[in-house]
Amino acid sequence: MRSAGRAFYVFVCCAGLLGRTSPGGRLLNSDEDLAHALLEEADVAVVQGSAFGLGPYLRIAYALDDPALQRACDAIERFCTAL
Repeated sequence: MRSAGRAFYVFVCCAGLLGRTSPGGRLLNSDEDLAHALLEEADVAVVQGSAFGLGPYLRIAYALDDPALQRACDAIERFCTAL
């Protein structure tokens, strides 16, 4: 059996992105909308902070190697720049 390893978490405020429309045409009314859009449009999985009572935030978990983490950060940046 493989060990689960370790993960780190960061909560990022996304209030400034709400009310915008994603590159794919989704209206981003909540942190949940934003989390779904990031998954579907940028292939990056995050969790809406409201699931933890911390809206409007996104919880980003990272336990990846540096190149994979950099690719995910680049994808988030491209997505947000396109808003």
